[in-house]
Amino acid sequence: MENSAQESHHLANNIVTYDSPYPLYSMSFSLSSAGISRRSTDQIIAVGSFIEEYNNRVDILSFDDETLSLTLTPNLSFPHPYPPTKLMFQPSSSSSSPPLLASSADFLRLYSLKNDSTELVSLLNNSKSSDFSAPLTSFDWNDMVPQRIGTSSIDTTCTIWDIEKCVVETQLIAHDKEVYDIAWGEAGVFASVSADGSVRIFDLRDKEHSTIVYESPEPDTPLLRLAWNKQDLRYMATTLMDSNRVVILDIRSPTMPVAEFDRHQAGVNAVAWAPQSGRHICSVGDDAQALIWELPNVAGPNGIDPLSMYSAESEINQLQWSAAQPEWISIAFSNKLQLLRV
Repeated sequence: MENSAQESHHLANNIVTYDSPYPLYSMSFSLSSAGISRRSTDQIIAVGSFIEEYNNRVDILSFDDETLSLTLTPNLSFPHPYPPTKLMFQPSSSSSSPPLLASSADFLRLYSLKNDSTELVSLLNNSKSSDFSAPLTSFDWNDMVPQRIGTSSIDTTCTIWDIEKCVVETQLIAHDKEVYDIAWGEAGVFASVSADGSVRIFDLRDKEHSTIVYESPEPDTPLLRLAWNKQDLRYMATTLMDSNRVVILDIRSPTMPVAEFDRHQAGVNAVAWAPQSGRHICSVGDDAQALIWELPNVAGPNGIDPLSMYSAESEINQLQWSAAQPEWISIAFSNKLQLLRV
């Protein structure tokens, strides 16, 4: 990753594109390709369709970084009810066991990917009183306690699941309005963002209380995305609805952002911290830009410029940064998934 403080450089060295028959949104890199790919070095990528009807799909792709090719694996791809709002492979699986993939939509679902097929292993309903569930906006898989997944929902709740026992560990009313995203910081600590405009941190040892670490400066402006820096848990990033800003928070000094990145020309749709660096973060938006930023020690009077930039063909809806191969970022726009080497 080049560091040019004066001017951004363009990410165009290596770009790998996958064209889908349908619009794409959610995606996830696996840490392991055990039992899936003949080459252990291949990256497995799950990508979900975004079709505004019941019948959707999750396609499983194999990425060979030597030939720079993305290959669809039809026997592992599968139909999915409704567009998945998020896909995520288990963050800490053993290299010998087949990867588990989770998805959120109407329910939380867990799939096991094996040599020749994908099997639905769990369907988890966060409603205690009904066969129906309020739609899930997002979820996060705890990398310290791998049997623990937290989901966020439009019904104002966050639900913490023990996926091995298929039971709810706890469910709490997290916000005053819809909860749009959730992120784990520690084994028993998570944060969430909401249409009520707040970032709140919860500790499972004290479920009655939460800490508000940020509130939208504009009243009634929802916060849509949240990313907790796994390399430096002091920092998290959030985005506001229809805003070109990425807000960086230091949880040691709540309420006042430590930095704001505002070089997007339209609303920011997704953010992802670098998996190998506590100082770098990527953002994508409706301006079709993917921008990589470095956290400043001190923000200058004229704001902060990105280190790197890439222009896609249309609005970028989603972003992931590969933990197994940190030199690759994936973006989704229109019916395309692109891998960018950073």
